[in-house]
Amino acid sequence: METLVWTLHIIVAATIIILVLLQQGKGADMGASFGGGSSGSLFGASGSANFLSRMTAISATIFFISSLTLTYFSGNTPNDQSIMQKIGTESGEIGDGTEKSSEIPQSAGDAASKAREIPE
Repeated sequence: METLVWTLHIIVAATIIILVLLQQGKGADMGASFGGGSSGSLFGASGSANFLSRMTAISATIFFISSLTLTYFSGNTPNDQSIMQKIGTESGEIGDGTEKSSEIPQSAGDAASKAREIPE
């Protein structure tokens, strides 16, 4: 499901880029009135602006929804530990990192004897 949302997100992002680049700027109307030639477009003089603006708004809405969906997927992890709690348990600390485990060897000799005791 997450792959589908990522695919949709990338396609919509490319669509928004293309739609924004196709739109005319605010100052383009002045050039069209003096024979700029842009008034004979495919959608008519004002139809292209309305169509492209509407499609841009729809694409932006889909992009926003897919962004929120991806945020939900990234925050929905299988276990409820934070990254710092995971690092604490890997380094021998328990829970929130405030208590030390009594299983930590104190010297190199203890570490070697503990390594021999671990069954494989």
